Amino acid sequence: MPEEAREGPPGLRTLALTVAAMLAFAANSLLCRLALQQEAIDAASFGSVRLVSGAITLALIVKLRSRPPPAERTDWLAAAMLFAYVAFFSFAYLSLSAGTGALILFGAVQLTMLGVGLRSGEMFGPVAWSGFVLAVAGLVYLMSPGVTAPPPLGAALMAVAGVAWGVYSLRGRGVADPLAATARNFVRAAPLALVLSLALASQAHASAAGIALAVASGAVTSGIGYVIWYAALPGLSAMRAATVQLSVPLIAAFGGVLLLSEAITPRLAFASVAILGGIALVLMAKARTAKPRA
Repeated sequence: MPEEAREGPPGLRTLALTVAAMLAFAANSLLCRLALQQEAIDAASFGSVRLVSGAITLALIVKLRSRPPPAERTDWLAAAMLFAYVAFFSFAYLSLSAGTGALILFGAVQLTMLGVGLRSGEMFGPVAWSGFVLAVAGLVYLMSPGVTAPPPLGAALMAVAGVAWGVYSLRGRGVADPLAATARNFVRAAPLALVLSLALASQAHASAAGIALAVASGAVTSGIGYVIWYAALPGLSAMRAATVQLSVPLIAAFGGVLLLSEAITPRLAFASVAILGGIALVLMAKARTAKPRA
């Protein structure tokens, strides 16, 4: 469908699906932080259970579809990036709050993708460059030393998770069947996570509650969350699909306040405005540039 045909307000179904998907993506941060904060499960086991349960859920959904998935090349780099994202994400939440972690993750993802675009010759105008610099400055400010700064190790781990997810997202551009490709990548990434869990077996522990939270993260907010998101995408323009994801760190931050008794610090608030506002400027500038002239 042409981009211009999607510029009207999204329908009620698309709106409901989009809201549900954003809540699911933000819930991944809340579920992981809750499980690790309560020491209900170790980080490696959380990642393993998340990937295995997600792989099973996605494989069943693809299997139950009326049409078979198209044959595609095996992309082990994508699977490795998915594993890296889940692993670093899990260990980062040993020390980060839900909102701070989600903001670092989202900022690193978007800046990675924008950086790759620049390296590939994509042109940025003054507004887009201003937004890009503002977002980078916000991320640097959030992670810079200070009394209210997030723990350096946790921040660094989440930044690596964001880079990995950014690369993974770029690898998925242009695939014929995103849902089937995601299912295959989960299936390939799960054994990598299990190997990590075996390597750290001496630190492993898991209660029923911890396993349940990891399964919820893998099967529901990851697996079913991606299904909902892919169902919403046909009703969204590329600009709207990118912009709506700006809500994820904010949902995670407020969810952390309500559910985990976390505080929104002035540093987090200022960094959120800079990072999310800067990325929004880049997206809007790119959307204007991409519109065909009459």
